[in-house]
Amino acid sequence: MISINPLDLFLWTFRRSEKDVVNLYTSLSPVMQLATGGSMLNFGFWDQNHEDPISAQKNLCRVFADMAELSSGMDVADVGSGLSAPSKMWRDEYSDLKLYDVNINFKQLVFPGHQKNIEFLNSTSTKLPFQNNSLDRVLALESAQHFKPLSTFIAESKRILKPSGLLVMAVPVTLKKSSLRELGLLKFTWSSEHYSIDYIKNSILSAGFSISEEKLIGSKVYDPLADYYLKNRVKLREAILKNYPSYVEKILFKSIQKMKKTSESKIIDYVLLKCYL
Repeated sequence: MISINPLDLFLWTFRRSEKDVVNLYTSLSPVMQLATGGSMLNFGFWDQNHEDPISAQKNLCRVFADMAELSSGMDVADVGSGLSAPSKMWRDEYSDLKLYDVNINFKQLVFPGHQKNIEFLNSTSTKLPFQNNSLDRVLALESAQHFKPLSTFIAESKRILKPSGLLVMAVPVTLKKSSLRELGLLKFTWSSEHYSIDYIKNSILSAGFSISEEKLIGSKVYDPLADYYLKNRVKLREAILKNYPSYVEKILFKSIQKMKKTSESKIIDYVLLKCYL
């Protein structure tokens, strides 16, 4: 049984410093793994051909890879790489890629071990360990919502990208300035900076990037994910309770319900952005 102090959980979510985010993901990433049966930590891109978590998560990775033009990319930084499952998939599907997985959470970097064409770097998103104009792609797949200040990550991406390079991001966003009343429980359990889509786009444009492609896919992310959890809650709860106290699953359940409601009400969304210099 994994023991988590509820006060620690609240403080990590409320403060959201880099150390807090590391502690949160170290403690709660296994919940996602228990619920999905895999090592990917994204919400997935669901459709009639991808109706289970692992399939939907891989689908999101492939849609994201297509937007990032990984078939022609060579040197690629995956910033906020989690357990590196997306990088392993991209490496296997695009054999010419050289991937650099950047993660502030050293424990997650230890997990993968040696991997062909993937180098693991323990670093913050706001001080990327690369030379100027050295990379073809900078990717942030469902991680940039944790980066702060976001403007520094974008400036660092501009510094390390070649003139022909791309910055590609997949980010949960709010569609307007969110209030406690509108987000409810998500204000506390959505452990990110709650960036609005306008804030992200303005930060990108202010840094000197242009946006060549934008996709809002929240209805294919939050709603079917919530439906899957609600439909399969009994077995998922049983799996989670083998490792976590019951209050963790209850909070997760309530958060997922609220996530679907706020998505349907167009309070939150999920954006894919392709940016060039």
